[in-house]
Amino acid sequence: MSARPHRVAVVGAGLAGLAAAVELKSAGAHVTVHERTRLLGGKATSYHVEGVEVDNGQHVILACCTEFLRFVDQLGCASLMHMQPVFDVVVLSRAHRRSRLRAAPLPAPLHLLPSFARYRPLRWRDKLRVGRALLAARRARPLSGDMAAWRRAQGQTAATRRAFWDPFLVPALNAALEDASAEAGLFVIRTAFLGARGAARIGYSTEPLERIARAAAQRADSLELRSSIATVDVRDSEVVLRTDQAMEYRYDAVVLAVPPRRLAAMLGSPERFGVRGLEAFRTEPIVDVHLWYGSGGANVLGDAGFAALLDSPVQWVFEKSPGYLCCSLSAARDTVTRPDSELIALCDAELRAVLPQLADLPQVRGAATRDADATFVPAAGLTRPGVATSLPTVVVAGAWTDTGWPATMESAVRSGRAAAHQLERNLGSIARQRERAGTTHGARDLAAAAAAGEHV
Repeated sequence: MSARPHRVAVVGAGLAGLAAAVELKSAGAHVTVHERTRLLGGKATSYHVEGVEVDNGQHVILACCTEFLRFVDQLGCASLMHMQPVFDVVVLSRAHRRSRLRAAPLPAPLHLLPSFARYRPLRWRDKLRVGRALLAARRARPLSGDMAAWRRAQGQTAATRRAFWDPFLVPALNAALEDASAEAGLFVIRTAFLGARGAARIGYSTEPLERIARAAAQRADSLELRSSIATVDVRDSEVVLRTDQAMEYRYDAVVLAVPPRRLAAMLGSPERFGVRGLEAFRTEPIVDVHLWYGSGGANVLGDAGFAALLDSPVQWVFEKSPGYLCCSLSAARDTVTRPDSELIALCDAELRAVLPQLADLPQVRGAATRDADATFVPAAGLTRPGVATSLPTVVVAGAWTDTGWPATMESAVRSGRAAAHQLERNLGSIARQRERAGTTHGARDLAAAAAAGEHV
């Protein structure tokens, strides 16, 4: 008789939890997903604003996000993702209006040299400074301290910060350079710009991200929405989950794919599970402002579809459809509490200052969305735990775990897969131990019966 499938719970239907659920189901487990809200996808979910379905923040990926892309392909959702054929970014500023960074058919890191040589926001002396810093970034190991200190040590100026370091690193890390570790900042530079020529190509979903989350959730055997898990305990070789409504669930194992603060509350005493340092995690908000203009069906940003802004609280703007622009404000602690009306007026003014195309276009409507705890801050000295705990039937997952990546969709998927693989190994080891124990007991029983003269 074959053993029954392991009953595994996944707490949290963000990308980390869903990636774990898909992996565990593929390995033959019976998977139940518990999500405390009615939405799937966690930080990468979608909901309706002003009658339009929008994502919880403008999420992008790079071509180097290989695990996320593999996950999407595994779900049959690859057609929902748009990926640039080559790295190509339009940069807008009040002083220079428009510039462009585009990869040339050269090996990395020389592929950006031709367009960087023509990059108008920087003078030649500052371009050379950036170039020397990038060469230093390839060699620097190990690193300590924050990214701002590293940048200063490399002789970078205020001009290089505003025109190069901030536009690409602050959105990638969702943290100011003073708050982010040098290791995290240089990981982005090395992986995206100093790696393969196509690594920095930008991609995004052409449909609401909830479609991907829904496809993943459908792989599970059961989905429990509005199921808020309050406590986790292990009793009699079972994991016991108790909800806020005092409902109790029993499983063979669990993946806890929740943020650090919520994980600490669930575990009660995280140290009892061998999980430490959760109190050290800080978060940073992200604000998105959605603006609709009467464009008459024409694209305001042209064929590029998105652009970076310099000297602006709006780091990036994306044209979701003709005349519908989404402004992304990362590391937004100074703006997250402002009223919607102020945010809409601010972003409208910022766009009109750099996009002459908007001069004669009326703003039809606007809306703002916020995530006050969007991502963890990759601070210098922060220790990110792995997925394992001291109990083999309990593992953790989340973009904040030790994936080596900043808080991205790639990091979330990597953590979910790692948690699932860790749990598979643990459950396999437990099953082998029980099998050996059962075989030993069976042999002893047969020997005892034979010694007593019984028929065996």
